[in-house]
Amino acid sequence: MTDQEIWNDDTPVADLDVDIEVPGWIDQDISPQDIAAIVQGGCASGAYMPAVTYHQALETMSENGDDILTYIENIYGEIPDPTDKSISWSGRACYYVSLAVEIWSMAAHDELEYN
Repeated sequence: MTDQEIWNDDTPVADLDVDIEVPGWIDQDISPQDIAAIVQGGCASGAYMPAVTYHQALETMSENGDDILTYIENIYGEIPDPTDKSISWSGRACYYVSLAVEIWSMAAHDELEYN
């Protein structure tokens, strides 16, 4: 796909003929268009609200926190701390969910470009 095709495709990735697994901690209807927006501006830009809305990020970490932290650790070799050490637990949930979604989105975007 070209970058323009990625931006214009709102089909869920799970329905595309590509070898991209959408983790259980990401909305299963995420589209190439969503991925492009996340890669461009990050979750905090509003491109992926479940990662930056406190109650949704807390729920995601409650249900999938071990998988998310393992995913991050497998990429970075460690689990990074937020730069703001006084961040609340809700803020930490947003930080880790956003980080994992952004990492996954970058890899998925690369895969879409090569298909």
